[in-house]
Amino acid sequence: MFESAEVGHQISREEYKTRVPALREGLLAAQYQLLESAKFPVILIVGGVDGAGKGETVNLFNEWMDPRHIQTHGFGNPTDEERQRPPMWRFWRALPPKGRIGMLFGSWYTQPVVDRVCGNTSRSDLIASIEEIRDFEQMLVTEGALVVKLWFHLSKKAQRQRLKDLESDPKTRWRVTETDWERFKNYDKFRKVSEYTLRETSTDSAPWMVIEGNDPYYRYLTAGTILLNALTRRLAQPPKAPTPISLLPMPALDSRNVLNTLDYTQKLGRKVYEEQLEIWQGRLNLLLRDKRFASRSLVAVFEGQDAAGKGGSIRRITAALDARRYKVIPVAAPTDEERAKPWLWRFWRHLPMKGQVTLYDRSWYGRVLVERVEKFATEADWMRAYQEINNFEEQLVRNDIVVVKFWLAITKDEQLKRFREREEVSFKNHKITPDDWRNRRKWKAYETAVCDMVAHTSTENSPWTLVPSNDVEHARIVVLRTICEAIEASFNR
Repeated sequence: MFESAEVGHQISREEYKTRVPALREGLLAAQYQLLESAKFPVILIVGGVDGAGKGETVNLFNEWMDPRHIQTHGFGNPTDEERQRPPMWRFWRALPPKGRIGMLFGSWYTQPVVDRVCGNTSRSDLIASIEEIRDFEQMLVTEGALVVKLWFHLSKKAQRQRLKDLESDPKTRWRVTETDWERFKNYDKFRKVSEYTLRETSTDSAPWMVIEGNDPYYRYLTAGTILLNALTRRLAQPPKAPTPISLLPMPALDSRNVLNTLDYTQKLGRKVYEEQLEIWQGRLNLLLRDKRFASRSLVAVFEGQDAAGKGGSIRRITAALDARRYKVIPVAAPTDEERAKPWLWRFWRHLPMKGQVTLYDRSWYGRVLVERVEKFATEADWMRAYQEINNFEEQLVRNDIVVVKFWLAITKDEQLKRFREREEVSFKNHKITPDDWRNRRKWKAYETAVCDMVAHTSTENSPWTLVPSNDVEHARIVVLRTICEAIEASFNR
């Protein structure tokens, strides 16, 4: 894959000076067209061999275009804050909104390649990382992003000379570190692992472009031309039609499902409830103060029918916690900022640090529930969301986040009773809205969506807990007990 970038590509200084003005003009025009349309983001990944001109190219793009509308991120070793979250957290936060260009100098490719070369991971670990990267980039493309990936290459001989030249010049000496020379000793390993990784992640929707980095004029013109061509082609394309779905989920022929077969008669007496509440709240408090939890975190997801008791269950949890250690994230319709990013972005950014808790009052499951039923998302969008959700939650669990997911279920008659109570009791009036009554008229459609959600996203590592909630006391104890048992189970993994 790298042979074509080791043939000694060169551009004369005169030709460079002749061609650059038109290239700069084209890039700037395309950037402003992108900004004005705000239809998609551009994610420019810059990777490659040390000394091949990655940094210089990033700086030049900021000079050639309007840097106010470019978000440049240089990723080195993770910070202490970043180490507290899954590895992809810092990259999700760096994704540009629609209409902007995000340049990532270093990316989600760096650590898997370095770890494999240094022997910190196995080949199977690298393969797993590659599969995760492909899924992630496919999600970005499907969400509308233009992903441009540039790899700047040098032969072994050229890299040695480049490092020596930089080191010999007082103005650039600081750019060559001991780490660079250590990596050079492993050039052959880096080449082998990088070539394999690029080959496996160069897809039709996000291909790698390999650029020989020895001659700066050739490097800059090639990189700029690739970016300009990608931008102009994409800006000229009509909006992409949604991918047709060949086979949609269907309800069971006998109409039985995981919701209508729950036992809604389960009930706790008031005295038993108060005793159990004290026991499980105390147990939860102790578990979160256990030294073993300091290397973990907790994400609890609350979904359910309107008036099913999500807020009451969350309050019984927070009553057992130190207020400095938890966040409750109420999820409503996405803001303009959130609509400009991939749909999972607003959930990634709230992930807790180690030893912390995040409670989502509604969540990413809105994509396969309300967005599906209300047709805010196309069939293609909500169908692919099942796999994207599973990938997301798998990353959380793999990085020591305990994930618990609750669907609080009530019967239609019980919901009507609670709705009327909310209308009649003055301090509960704020809990009932016209949307609640409108959603109630779509009960069957929501029930179908919930059953499909459970079927597609209840996994071994992050299963759904379906809680019959006609009796709120029973539901609250089930929630507390489930969280405690999930944390305890994580201590034994």
